[in-house]
Amino acid sequence: MRYSRFEDLPVLNSAIDLAAHIYDFTDKVQFRRRRSLKDQIERAAVSVSNNIAEGFERGTNKELLSFLYISRGSAGEVRSMLCLLDRIPAFRSLSKENILLKKKAESCSRQLKAWALSLQNSDFRGQRHVNTRSKRAAEAARERQDFLKELAEIRAKAEKKLTDKTREQNKTHR
Repeated sequence: MRYSRFEDLPVLNSAIDLAAHIYDFTDKVQFRRRRSLKDQIERAAVSVSNNIAEGFERGTNKELLSFLYISRGSAGEVRSMLCLLDRIPAFRSLSKENILLKKKAESCSRQLKAWALSLQNSDFRGQRHVNTRSKRAAEAARERQDFLKELAEIRAKAEKKLTDKTREQNKTHR
């Protein structure tokens, strides 16, 4: 499925969910005396969704890919910081939340990697490169696929009918 708005992307919504949970997490009392740590993890979390949006709006797959990898790097940065918190005694009481946040960040990374791989294997160069000629070619390819699908369905029905008819004839000859 092609998305026309970045707001509809499942990975963007996962990334925003991650950032919202990070903000809830950093609102805890343990972060009050560690402003730079709090700011860094919040900025990294917000960077995940912002880079998805910016890459999507650029209009070429090459630029989108670049921003997806930056976004993936930010998700990795969030996980790295959560690993650091595991080793700081003041944050041990938050370990259950920390585990859930790591899973959310990992999920974002996996989604971003899958999307990037699909883009790398695609012939589509991006929205910026779409013109009337390429739109016509894409429409013709879709129409061809639809026709071939319909043809396959008709053949399958005909073969089933023929098989059923042959079975009936064999029953009556017995």
